Amino acid sequence: MTIELGVLAAHVPSICHRENVPEYQQEIVVKMDAISENIEKIKPDGVIIVSCHWQSTFHHYVDVSPKHKGTLTAFECPDIISDVKYEYPGDQSLGERLVMAGKRAKIPVISVNDPTYVWDYGTVVPLRYLVPNEDIPVVNLSITLAAGLEETYKWGQEIGNVLNSEDKNYVFIFSGALAHNLVRGRHHMPTVSEQALDKQFINYIMGKNWNLAKEMLPQYAKVAGVEGGGRHLAMMLGVLADGYNPSFHTYAQSSGSGNAIMTFDIKETLQPSS
Repeated sequence: MTIELGVLAAHVPSICHRENVPEYQQEIVVKMDAISENIEKIKPDGVIIVSCHWQSTFHHYVDVSPKHKGTLTAFECPDIISDVKYEYPGDQSLGERLVMAGKRAKIPVISVNDPTYVWDYGTVVPLRYLVPNEDIPVVNLSITLAAGLEETYKWGQEIGNVLNSEDKNYVFIFSGALAHNLVRGRHHMPTVSEQALDKQFINYIMGKNWNLAKEMLPQYAKVAGVEGGGRHLAMMLGVLADGYNPSFHTYAQSSGSGNAIMTFDIKETLQPSS
């Protein structure tokens, strides 16, 4: 079997609690709800999620805990995200297989199995929408600041090789924004130039010009301040390669950042909901 679905997801703090979502981000919620329905139909054996808010310094971390349970209050915005409880099963065996694949490829990957570790909001927020029943095993990954885009891309390839060799179905979530030069005021869009860069990157993906998207990413990440230095996008390109049908669902602002919702289907294009 294989990675059945890839999802580029948003984790903007203001969508954490459904009742607090501003009007200009409502479409994000609508689209992620629709994707959640598709995930329910797929009935994946596991979800892998990489978050731009789990920023490790030197090593790539894989959370292999057999159970993920905690209460999140976000360091960055405790006034918006506080006392958020979560409880998901993990998949220790899968996590360890990913770690071993990274090590064989000479990538500095380390497993984390610590019941006191609390998830970041880049992990919790999209899962609240995409896996709301907390009933699918989750393996979560860090982005690594000492790793460049090329190493992250290679790590993504190794992850994809493992998942695509399994006799199981998986969903892979890439949690992070595009342009991310933040400003005060959640209603602000990215600048015109940043939006143009976001649109060009999306167009390359939609046209399945994967090599051009990869070639564009380093300079795009610097100029537009792509979240996490674009590492979640580098991993996305490495994991998915060119075997997927992309769908673009929506794009919304949050404090000057550009947040795209996209899906990547191995079988047929997931049609955006009306």
